[in-house]
Formats: sequence, C-alpha cells, structure tokens
Amino acid sequence: MDRLTIQHLKSSVTDFLRSVSNTPIAELYGVTDGKAVGTYVERQFTQYLKQKFIFEEGNAAKGIDFPDIAVDLKVTSSRQPQSSSPFRSASQKVYGLGYHLLVFVYNKVDDDAQSVTKLIFENAIFVHRDHTADFQTTRGILDILSRDGNLDDIDAFLEDRNLPVDEMGRRQLAERILQNPPQQGYITVSNALQWRLQYGRAIRLASEGGSEGLTNLL
Repeated sequence: MDRLTIQHLKSSVTDFLRSVSNTPIAELYGVTDGKAVGTYVERQFTQYLKQKFIFEEGNAAKGIDFPDIAVDLKVTSSRQPQSSSPFRSASQKVYGLGYHLLVFVYNKVDDDAQSVTKLIFENAIFVHRDHTADFQTTRGILDILSRDGNLDDIDAFLEDRNLPVDEMGRRQLAERILQNPPQQGYITVSNALQWRLQYGRAIRLASEGGSEGLTNLL
C-alpha cells in the first residue's frame, strides 16, 4: 500500500462521504451530541483510509488526526458549523493553526419509522494551513500594510483585536508581521484558551468556487 498523502486524502473524501450518506446508522438515532456524531464519522473515515493507505493515526499527544500530513479532521453540523482547537499561541490567529483543516459538514436526519439516522454531507472543505488564521484579523493587517502602515499601526490594531498576549508579546508579533506578512485567513477564530473555530464564511467561499488555499471537495 502507498503512504497517505494530502492528494490521496482529498481524492478519498467524495467516495467515502457518498457511501456514508446512503447508510442508515442505528447507533446515532436520537443522538443530539455533535461530538458523538463527529467521533463516529472520524472513526469510519480512518478505517476507510486504512484499507487503502499506510499512515500514523493521530492521538492526544499529536493533537491532530493525520500527523504524517499535518491534517486535522473536523466534523460539524450545518446548523452551527464550528469546532474547537487547542490554543498554542496568539500568533495562530494571525498565521494560522499550523496544520491543514479538513471539515465535513453534515445535516443529521432521524428516521423515526426505522429508528435509524442518515447523515447528509453538504460540504467537505479543505483549508490549507497558511489560510487557517482569523479572517477579520488578517484582513485588517493586510489592509494596514497596503496603506504603508508601520509598527505602531500594527501594534495598535492587535491591541484593538484583544489578542490573548501580553504587551511585549504583542509588540514582538507586530514586528514579525512587518517582516513576514500573513496570508488571508478564512476561519473565524474566537479568543479563548481553546480556540473556537467557526466555518460559515469558509463554507460559503468554498461553495462559490473557492479561493487560494480553500477548496470544496464535494
């Protein structure tokens, strides 16, 4: 078997989601916990890939589902497409999470007559790690830089955005931004000690044809 690559991962998504969408799932009937649904789908997708490819499975220490290729799988309901991600540093809101995101978006439909559930997958988006930063933060930074903004302008903007970082760390981040401007992010990243990621905009942009670093695999 071949080792799993990002291209292999992407090419496997459509067939897998089509097969799951057509399968009645008794164990998820009546389940309202999105985490339980996500765990089920993640487990099924991992088993599907293991039949075709060689790869290291993720664990708590690695922090992401496919550490070999730096991809984390998120499974979320279309009603409120969001998830959480470990907080490492405030710079993640500017430069991204440090890994790619594969996001499955489903609509859960319970069949009361048969006591089974069907998961209808509406989107499967892939976000390159360079574009997993916060949309408004990166947009504001790039706008300031396009208007010849300086270190003080960037520092003031970061302070206004209430990034979870002290004054010295914020100044160092501003200096880094001047030297190495970020890419435009597509995720809404809420400040917390565990990032809250919201995918509504990314889903819309991907459905409209995508952008650099953002594609819809369905």
